[in-house]
Amino acid sequence: MPENNSPIRLNKFIAQCGIASRRGADDLVFAGRVTVNGSVADSPGIKVTSSDKVAVDGKTIRLDQSGGSDITIMLHKPVETVTTAKDPQGRETVLDLLPAKIQKMRPFPVGRLDYFSEGLLLLTTDGDLCYRLTHPKWHLPKVYEVTIRGTVSDHALKTMRNGMTLSDGEKLAPIKVERKKAIAGNQTLELTLIQGINRQIRRMCDDFGLTILRLHRVKQGPLALGNLKRGKWRELSDKELSALKKAVKLA
Repeated sequence: MPENNSPIRLNKFIAQCGIASRRGADDLVFAGRVTVNGSVADSPGIKVTSSDKVAVDGKTIRLDQSGGSDITIMLHKPVETVTTAKDPQGRETVLDLLPAKIQKMRPFPVGRLDYFSEGLLLLTTDGDLCYRLTHPKWHLPKVYEVTIRGTVSDHALKTMRNGMTLSDGEKLAPIKVERKKAIAGNQTLELTLIQGINRQIRRMCDDFGLTILRLHRVKQGPLALGNLKRGKWRELSDKELSALKKAVKLA
């Protein structure tokens, strides 16, 4: 809650209410879905206080008056789970994997893992942290273990390491690639990405005609998935949260 009822930006207010990340809040405002004191908001940057009546889709939203602290969670997302709060197709979402008491706190996913990918996913009620982690300026390195059917050519690895242009014309920054020992005729790669390009690994592999058998995120910035089992979650330790905030210059 703003100290002494001091004004804050509308998108930050919406994020702190647990409705969306700050970037998501921007989209809500630009779509005309947010009102302030009965008038449609025309900018996510207008200043509001807890005394203002802010509504999203006609429903009034409020900051937590209890003074409760934010929560940041690490989830081992399984495949065939959607990285959203709700799914219009009725598929299982990452929030469905959390207990009711955590769901009521309304944490939102930090970024995405696609439907057939698994691994480390963060969820948080901290709007400022989510904003930093999803903003291009603050992207942290993400490490993936990717199992490929068959072998991967030296040419493909060299192209990935040097930076490549996808078949649709999008240019990618160089990535770090380590080739692991082949098992049962399949190749596992460890890829470290620094960009936030949508479905980057799958699109790179498609361009080289490679079939992905498993795509598994194992690290994000200073955090490692470790032995957290598939479908399970845990709250970040104070040490992990401090390191994460430090990595995005929030501490």
